[in-house]
This record gives sequence, C-alpha cells and structure tokens, in this order.
Amino acid sequence: MVVRNNLRVLMAKHKMNIQDVSDATGLSRKSISKLYHEESVQITFDVIARICKLFDCDVDDLLYLEKGEE
Repeated sequence: MVVRNNLRVLMAKHKMNIQDVSDATGLSRKSISKLYHEESVQITFDVIARICKLFDCDVDDLLYLEKGEE
C-alpha cells in the first residue's frame, strides 16, 4: 500500500493554486508543490493540520491508502 493525498482535488474545489495554499498556511511553496505532485516522502502532523484547517476537512479527506503498489 502507498499513502496518497487529495491536495490537488481540494485545491481544485476551492479554486486555489500552490501559491494561494502557501500564503494561507504559511508553508513553503516548495513543500506544497511536492505534495501537489505527490513527490513528498514524508509529511509532518503540523503540515497535515494546517492543510486540513485551510480546507476545513478531516485527515481522511486529505490522505488515503492506495492498495496494490509497494
């Protein structure tokens, strides 16, 4: 299983771009970009909390497990 994220989907629903998310959360543009393109290898609880707060969502709205890949 692989952990994936729905950041791209959440951003589209809220009509936000990477810079908008960076500005609203205080996270670096590079960090948001890596998450958006699913290139991140780790994510801290603080980052998860900031993104969930911005989009008023739960962790399971942001992250999910994709079966079949190792």
